[in-house]
Amino acid sequence: MESLLSQFTLLSDQALLDKNFDPSTIEDLMKLFEVEAYKSWAAMELEYHHESQDAEIALQEAEDQLESAMEAAMDEFRRFEEEMERVANTELNSLVSTAEGARMMGNLMEKAATIASKRYIEAALSSATASMKSAWKGISSNRVHPS
Repeated sequence: MESLLSQFTLLSDQALLDKNFDPSTIEDLMKLFEVEAYKSWAAMELEYHHESQDAEIALQEAEDQLESAMEAAMDEFRRFEEEMERVANTELNSLVSTAEGARMMGNLMEKAATIASKRYIEAALSSATASMKSAWKGISSNRVHPS
C-alpha cells in the first residue's frame, strides 16, 4: 500500500508539472488501489473467520471444563450427602437404642418400685396385724400393752 501511495504522489507531481500527462495512468493506479483494498478486506475477513473459530473452540472448551467442574461438584455433594445420611442414621440408631434402654430401665424401676411398695404395704399390714393381735391378747388377758 505504501508503494502505491508513493507512486500516486509521483504521478500527482508529474500531472502538475507535465501538461501532456495522461490521466488514465492515475485511473490504472486507482484500480490497483481498489485491488489492494479488496485484498486487505479479504485478508481481514479471513483473519476474522479464524479468530471467530478460535473463539468458538475456546468457548466450547470453557463450557466443557465448566460442565466437568459441575459434575465433579455434584458427585462430591452426593458423596457428602450420603456420608451425612449415614452419620445421621448411625446417630439416630444410637439415640433409639439409648431411648429403648432408658424405657426398659424405667419399666424395671417401676416394677421394682411396685414390688417394694407391695412388700412395704404387706410388712406394714403384718406389723399392724401383729400389733392388733398383741393388743387383743393384752385386752383378753387384762394386760395393757406398755406402748
